[in-house]
Amino acid sequence: MAAFDARDLLACYARGVFPMADARDDDRVFLIDPERRGVIPLDRFHVSRRLARTVRGDPFEVRVNTAFQEVVQACAAAKPGRLETWINYPIEALYTRLHELGHAHSIECWSGGELVGGLYGVSLKAAFFGESMFSRRTDASKVALVHLVARLIAGGYRLLDAQFLTDHLTQFGAEEVSRDEYHRRLAAALEHEADFYGLGGAVGVATTSGSAPGVEAAGAAGGAGLVAAAFGGAAGGVTGVAALQVISQAS
Repeated sequence: MAAFDARDLLACYARGVFPMADARDDDRVFLIDPERRGVIPLDRFHVSRRLARTVRGDPFEVRVNTAFQEVVQACAAAKPGRLETWINYPIEALYTRLHELGHAHSIECWSGGELVGGLYGVSLKAAFFGESMFSRRTDASKVALVHLVARLIAGGYRLLDAQFLTDHLTQFGAEEVSRDEYHRRLAAALEHEADFYGLGGAVGVATTSGSAPGVEAAGAAGGAGLVAAAFGGAAGGVTGVAALQVISQAS
């Protein structure tokens, strides 16, 4: 029997199923299709006034796909109150391969040359499946999420899957839907194409995970032409003001 590989995992996402493990050192991988699913509506994404002030101040250099594997490993690391993680080594290897295939991406917050926060997820057609986030500085993961949402809106995405609803995500407008409703939204998103690089101008990205360079598509999509000249960072990031403008236009 052939081994389960990254393309098999991508097919699972297309069916609404995602992987989890019991512990970092447990090699077993389980496929999950929960009865209730957390989603973040892109047209109702909420940014608090306090967070908006932080984002506008650009406290971090926001990069895209420059340290994918480091982001996954940071998300998998033990921390106070959470000694175990669902990201085991086989899952890490699968996502690294998906990244090399162009289907998994990281949004990273850097400060003084140090990776201080970020998130990663899987992109398929017009659906983005948010997997995990981490923060070593105040608001770093939240800033990364704001920049991700702006990118998804500009790129024409229809679904942002958050897997499970948490108190942390409800502040951004996340909601819980039934399995059937989630599968309906997923099917609709998979009928459309989206462009993860639609937010930016032509910017080359050399990743640390060994993947081919990512290239931001010239121009902008989804009505985000106003940010085409607003780039900052080494990997096609935009300013916080530009990201908030894209989100505001979609509301």
